[in-house]
Amino acid sequence: MSENRTIRELSQNELREIRSLATGMCANYSDYYKECVLLDRPCYMFNVRYAGSGMCKYFRSAVLPLNPALEAALNGENTADYIKRCDICDKELYTESNRRKYCNLCARQIHRRQKTESEQKRRLDVDK
Repeated sequence: MSENRTIRELSQNELREIRSLATGMCANYSDYYKECVLLDRPCYMFNVRYAGSGMCKYFRSAVLPLNPALEAALNGENTADYIKRCDICDKELYTESNRRKYCNLCARQIHRRQKTESEQKRRLDVDK
């Protein structure tokens, strides 16, 4: 069975829903050990960042159908309100808000740079 999924970055809401499904509904997840009982290691679903990559087969077949909207989004059907491109790296973004300009990696870098500049400006004002 060939699956033709596109790989895209997951939104924060999708990540939150995946984690809640994995912890609440997955029969293989142990709250006591905080890991997958079958693999005896941390659950794959906590490290998923891109749709169509690294999904647990059990999660995809047994747990994901419990949330049809999330299943449609992960299977490549576009459910986002806005499709944009990152201003820095030009990667495609799916977002629920029209305010988002950057992908997660670029946003982290931009935020760090802005915070550094703000701190430097604050320090200069204190020294005067």
